[in-house]
Amino acid sequence: MSDINTGNCFGRGEENTAYAKYFVGQSYLNILNTEGVFIVNVTFEPGCRNNWHIHQASEGGGQILLCTSGRGWYQEWEKPARALKPGDVVHIPAGVKHWHGATKGGWFSHLSVEVPGEDKSNEWLEPVSDDDYNSLD
Repeated sequence: MSDINTGNCFGRGEENTAYAKYFVGQSYLNILNTEGVFIVNVTFEPGCRNNWHIHQASEGGGQILLCTSGRGWYQEWEKPARALKPGDVVHIPAGVKHWHGATKGGWFSHLSVEVPGEDKSNEWLEPVSDDDYNSLD
Protein backbone atom coordinates (compact mmCIF):
# COMPACT_ATOMS: atom_id res chain seq x y z
CA MET A 1 0.00 0.00 0.00
CA SER A 2 1.41 3.36 -0.96
CA ASP A 3 1.06 6.51 1.07
CA ILE A 4 -1.75 8.76 -0.16
CA ASN A 5 0.54 11.80 -0.29
CA THR A 6 2.12 10.39 -3.46
CA GLY A 7 0.24 12.22 -6.22
CA ASN A 8 -2.09 14.01 -3.80
CA CYS A 9 -1.54 17.71 -4.55
CA PHE A 10 -3.95 18.84 -1.81
CA GLY A 11 -2.21 17.06 1.08
CA ARG A 12 -3.64 14.63 3.60
CA GLY A 13 -4.58 17.18 6.26
CA GLU A 14 -5.29 16.53 9.93
CA GLU A 15 -6.96 13.52 11.55
CA ASN A 16 -10.72 13.84 11.28
CA THR A 17 -11.62 13.95 14.96
CA ALA A 18 -14.68 16.21 14.54
CA TYR A 19 -16.62 13.62 12.50
CA ALA A 20 -14.82 10.42 13.51
CA LYS A 21 -18.00 8.95 15.00
CA TYR A 22 -19.53 8.95 11.49
CA PHE A 23 -16.65 6.97 9.92
CA VAL A 24 -15.42 3.38 10.09
CA GLY A 25 -11.62 3.68 10.09
CA GLN A 26 -9.37 6.74 9.99
CA SER A 27 -9.99 9.72 7.75
CA TYR A 28 -8.25 13.07 7.37
CA LEU A 29 -9.49 16.56 6.47
CA ASN A 30 -7.69 19.42 4.75
CA ILE A 31 -10.01 22.44 4.51
CA LEU A 32 -9.26 24.28 1.27
CA ASN A 33 -11.96 26.97 1.12
CA THR A 34 -14.61 28.34 3.49
CA GLU A 35 -15.73 31.45 1.59
CA GLY A 36 -18.73 31.11 -0.70
CA VAL A 37 -18.36 27.40 -1.38
CA PHE A 38 -16.99 25.06 1.29
CA ILE A 39 -14.34 22.72 -0.15
CA VAL A 40 -12.42 20.11 1.82
CA ASN A 41 -9.97 17.42 0.79
CA VAL A 42 -11.06 14.18 2.48
CA THR A 43 -8.56 11.34 2.68
CA PHE A 44 -9.51 7.80 3.69
CA GLU A 45 -7.07 5.15 4.90
CA PRO A 46 -7.53 1.67 3.37
CA GLY A 47 -10.88 0.25 4.49
CA CYS A 48 -12.20 3.59 5.77
CA ARG A 49 -15.65 4.74 4.77
CA ASN A 50 -18.26 7.13 6.10
CA ASN A 51 -21.69 6.14 7.37
CA TRP A 52 -24.77 6.33 5.23
CA HIS A 53 -25.85 9.98 5.23
CA ILE A 54 -28.12 12.49 3.54
CA HIS A 55 -27.36 16.12 2.69
CA GLN A 56 -30.64 17.87 3.44
CA ALA A 57 -31.72 21.25 2.02
CA SER A 58 -35.03 23.01 1.41
CA GLU A 59 -33.59 24.38 -1.85
CA GLY A 60 -30.36 23.58 -3.71
CA GLY A 61 -27.73 21.86 -1.60
CA GLY A 62 -26.12 18.49 -2.01
CA GLN A 63 -22.48 17.58 -2.59
CA ILE A 64 -20.00 17.12 -5.42
CA LEU A 65 -17.06 14.72 -5.09
CA LEU A 66 -13.98 15.31 -7.24
CA CYS A 67 -11.80 12.22 -6.97
CA THR A 68 -8.10 13.10 -6.86
CA SER A 69 -6.05 10.05 -5.84
CA GLY A 70 -6.30 6.38 -4.97
CA ARG A 71 -9.35 4.16 -5.40
CA GLY A 72 -12.69 4.36 -3.66
CA TRP A 73 -16.39 3.58 -3.63
CA TYR A 74 -19.62 5.58 -3.84
CA GLN A 75 -23.04 4.07 -3.30
CA GLU A 76 -26.59 5.36 -3.21
CA TRP A 77 -29.23 3.53 -1.20
CA GLU A 78 -30.65 0.48 -3.01
CA LYS A 79 -28.25 0.93 -5.96
CA PRO A 80 -25.00 -0.90 -6.77
CA ALA A 81 -21.73 0.60 -5.54
CA ARG A 82 -19.69 2.56 -8.08
CA ALA A 83 -15.89 2.25 -8.18
CA LEU A 84 -14.09 5.61 -8.13
CA LYS A 85 -10.69 6.64 -9.49
CA PRO A 86 -8.85 9.94 -9.99
CA GLY A 87 -10.73 12.21 -12.37
CA ASP A 88 -14.19 10.84 -11.52
CA VAL A 89 -16.89 13.32 -10.55
CA VAL A 90 -19.94 12.41 -8.47
CA HIS A 91 -22.91 14.78 -8.14
CA ILE A 92 -25.06 13.97 -5.12
CA PRO A 93 -28.35 15.89 -5.00
CA ALA A 94 -29.84 16.89 -1.67
CA GLY A 95 -32.04 14.17 -0.17
CA VAL A 96 -30.07 11.18 -1.55
CA LYS A 97 -28.94 8.58 1.00
CA HIS A 98 -25.36 7.52 0.21
CA TRP A 99 -21.85 6.72 1.47
CA HIS A 100 -18.31 6.96 0.10
CA GLY A 101 -14.86 5.76 1.11
CA ALA A 102 -11.68 3.89 0.25
CA THR A 103 -11.27 0.40 -1.09
CA LYS A 104 -10.14 -2.30 1.35
CA GLY A 105 -6.59 -2.32 0.01
CA GLY A 106 -5.76 1.30 -0.79
CA TRP A 107 -5.93 4.93 0.19
CA PHE A 108 -8.49 7.28 -1.40
CA SER A 109 -8.85 11.03 -1.57
CA HIS A 110 -11.53 13.34 -2.96
CA LEU A 111 -12.47 16.97 -2.82
CA SER A 112 -15.86 17.44 -1.21
CA VAL A 113 -17.65 20.49 -2.57
CA GLU A 114 -20.71 21.65 -0.64
CA VAL A 115 -23.36 22.84 -3.08
CA PRO A 116 -24.91 26.12 -1.92
CA GLY A 117 -28.50 25.88 -0.76
CA GLU A 118 -31.08 26.90 1.82
CA ASP A 119 -31.62 25.32 5.27
CA LYS A 120 -28.79 22.81 4.75
CA SER A 121 -27.87 20.06 7.19
CA ASN A 122 -26.30 16.62 7.19
CA GLU A 123 -28.27 13.68 8.51
CA TRP A 124 -25.82 10.98 9.64
CA LEU A 125 -27.23 7.47 9.66
CA GLU A 126 -26.09 3.88 10.25
CA PRO A 127 -22.64 2.56 9.29
CA VAL A 128 -22.25 0.61 6.07
CA SER A 129 -22.36 -3.01 7.19
CA ASP A 130 -19.09 -4.95 7.14
CA ASP A 131 -20.79 -7.66 5.05
CA ASP A 132 -21.91 -5.17 2.39
CA TYR A 133 -18.54 -3.37 2.32
CA ASN A 134 -16.48 -6.56 2.27
CA SER A 135 -18.53 -7.91 -0.66
CA LEU A 136 -17.16 -5.12 -2.91
CA ASP A 137 -14.30 -6.10 -5.22
